[in-house]
Amino acid sequence: MRNPYEVLGVAPAATAADIQKAYRKLAKKLHPDLNPGDKAAEEKFKEVSAAYGLLSDADKRKRFDAGEIDESGAERPQHRYYRDFATADEGHPYADASGYADYMDSDDAFAELLRRSEQARANRRGRDLHYSLTIDFAESITGAAKRLTLPDGGTLDVTIPPGLVDGQVLRLRGKGAPGTGKGGPGDALIEVAVRPDPRFTREGDDISLELPISLSEAVLGGKVRVPTPTGDVTMTVPKGSNTGTTMRLRGKGAPHVGGGHGDEFVKLKVVLPKGPDPALEAFVSGWDRKAFNPREDGAS
Repeated sequence: MRNPYEVLGVAPAATAADIQKAYRKLAKKLHPDLNPGDKAAEEKFKEVSAAYGLLSDADKRKRFDAGEIDESGAERPQHRYYRDFATADEGHPYADASGYADYMDSDDAFAELLRRSEQARANRRGRDLHYSLTIDFAESITGAAKRLTLPDGGTLDVTIPPGLVDGQVLRLRGKGAPGTGKGGPGDALIEVAVRPDPRFTREGDDISLELPISLSEAVLGGKVRVPTPTGDVTMTVPKGSNTGTTMRLRGKGAPHVGGGHGDEFVKLKVVLPKGPDPALEAFVSGWDRKAFNPREDGAS
């Protein structure tokens, strides 16, 4: 630690008023509340505060000048610190209001700033804590109740609102880090990722699905089972349906913000049986293939 007179920039013969004036000038320049995030300024402020803490005390200054204590205020030749300016309160140099005693006697704007900052530290709101949670696609549409396991082994119960979208952040108020004094706890911020479902595609509040159907279902029509986020439903395929035919299941999409639901659009895809089918081949061979050409303009 440097000589306290050098730290404050005053001569050993300086008066108490000179020392206080020098300290206030440096403190206004270096105080952490006026230099947020500047670690160099914070370290210099600690050094200046330590120097002033020694020289502003007439007895300690006298003992330092006499060589009885060193720059840190420790008895010579011992090296026990007289004052430890570190604090558990996120690195701030003062743990209580005592470090601001000289400012409290002043009514200037800087003193008021220090009063407020000290009070704010004594009643600081807790930090927000950030987590991530992955849910299924169906849960994003219908909503769900999930339990999130925290890194420290604790848990949080999370309500997934219906219609949630991928990347949405949920705020659980008061579930973050605890505050100090009268400061309340922070919040838990949970970013939700939606696990894709290969069957569904979402566009706004509507969802779409490609549904394979057989040749006989396409030609003759019939009832088929169709997946939806809330479970399978029965849908009637009309006669003469084709690949690309799209049908609407009303209200089977995601919920609208103002009420109601989007729709599910079902796009049909005609799929032939795997492997040779002699009966189908015999039918097609006897069918008048010249009666229909799907490549002609206007063919459907």
